[in-house]
Amino acid sequence: MKRRQWLLGGAAMCGAVLWPEARSLAQQAQEFIEGPPVADIPAQQLSPHVWMVYSPDGFPTPENRGMMSNVIFVVTSAGVVVLDSGASLQIGQMAIRMIRKVTDKPVVAVFNSHYHGDHWLGNHAFVKAYGDQLPIYALPSTIEKLKGTEGNLWRSLMERWTNQSTLGTQVVLPNTAVQHGQVLQFGDVTLCMHHYGTAHTPSDLCVEVVQDKLTAVGDIAMTNRIANMDEGSYPGTFKYYKALMAATGEQLWVPGHGQARKDLLKTYGDFMAGIWEPCLKMVEDGKSEAEAKAAVLKDPRVAARAKTMQGFDGNIGKYVSLAYIEAEKVAF
Repeated sequence: MKRRQWLLGGAAMCGAVLWPEARSLAQQAQEFIEGPPVADIPAQQLSPHVWMVYSPDGFPTPENRGMMSNVIFVVTSAGVVVLDSGASLQIGQMAIRMIRKVTDKPVVAVFNSHYHGDHWLGNHAFVKAYGDQLPIYALPSTIEKLKGTEGNLWRSLMERWTNQSTLGTQVVLPNTAVQHGQVLQFGDVTLCMHHYGTAHTPSDLCVEVVQDKLTAVGDIAMTNRIANMDEGSYPGTFKYYKALMAATGEQLWVPGHGQARKDLLKTYGDFMAGIWEPCLKMVEDGKSEAEAKAAVLKDPRVAARAKTMQGFDGNIGKYVSLAYIEAEKVAF
């Protein structure tokens, strides 16, 4: 009996001695499974009802752990509505912590502006915290796109770009379709849905917070980052801006990347026109793509932003090429 007690006591002592190491190993294992947490970014208040967890970076890196796009949330009398949930489980969890510093109201809905992963992979955190019946709204085309391989592709890409920091993020798709012109009421706040065709993608949803004269525009415009136009359209973007401004009037435009501005559609539209218009002219004049690029780089609307715009050097050639190809289709 004494021998048994000694053995048990010795085992307990060994456990006590090894506990810090075991705890460290367990923490490392959990981080391997889920990836490390994302540092808190306090929310900025943009209007009476709207707040934003702002991302200073426009592209994912191991250092920022995928925190590359803004998470916007609307505090209503019925609860909190999230407009884009971030790029990972960990970013969504950080956003929830920031929401709880602002209000004790629960999250009652999430909207995803389009199907690029930095705007919806955070859905996992909100469903984990608020239940799998949480309404997650998106355009039907976004939902259909993500039902295929696109969802897992974005999850894998984010893991690769961040050196596995987003590991553990699960693909949680939008579950409720919305249409252009649809109006949804959340307590004292009215949200109006806008979609005017292809701009950044064919599936860009803009959400107007009617009482605040504020519209979250996703990625159709960016404050200081060059947009991905692989699936977009230059003339489609200009058409979208015109229709959106006509429908809403003066707004505070809140992008997925960068700070909110009342002149955002004009300033980013000018930059986009500085790419599109020289390309269209070069095509009409029978000039080459290389000559089009030279003309774009000389255009003052582009040159003025070349040194400060995130992603400019690495992407301008590609997006001139896309503009040139689209200009060929338009011209001929």
